Amino acid sequence: MTQEQEQAMSGATIWLTGLPSAGKTTIARALAGRLRDEGHRVEVLDGDEIREFLSAGLGFSRADRDTNVRRIGFVAQLLAAHGVKVLVPVIAPYADSREAVRKHHQERGTGYLEVHVATPVEVCSVRDVKGLYARQAAGEISGLTGVDDPYEAPADPDLRIETHGQSVAESAGALHALLAGRGLA
Repeated sequence: MTQEQEQAMSGATIWLTGLPSAGKTTIARALAGRLRDEGHRVEVLDGDEIREFLSAGLGFSRADRDTNVRRIGFVAQLLAAHGVKVLVPVIAPYADSREAVRKHHQERGTGYLEVHVATPVEVCSVRDVKGLYARQAAGEISGLTGVDDPYEAPADPDLRIETHGQSVAESAGALHALLAGRGLA
């Protein structure tokens, strides 16, 4: 088996954390396409889709957010253990929840990388892909991560991407370079 074939078969979870509208899903989808083109098995576990299908009924309390993150982490680890590169663009606002997912992976010998999509809230609120910042400003919703609910940025992520200073292709390229450096791409 060639080194390229071994890398394509090696699974890992790549968790992209950051504020709403930071660019997590956009980067994940761009990287997923590139990895598929290179022959990797890839899944994107989008936070909105997970909330609809796997975590329906959960709210946005700290306990519910923790449960959601742990469920996603469990599924990601199962897929990664079977050779899939699992891109997880999910806010996961609490450091202890993300650490629990990392430990779950480590205990099972499964690769895990944490990527902080570090886009300032001012930039995210202008992008406002889902209209959340506008709805929060209008008083229609509360508990918006990074505005009136906490977001604990990773202290020591495997990679920090500042999307406000580079293109989607550059951001996905930086993440691809990290994977290549870890023998995963």
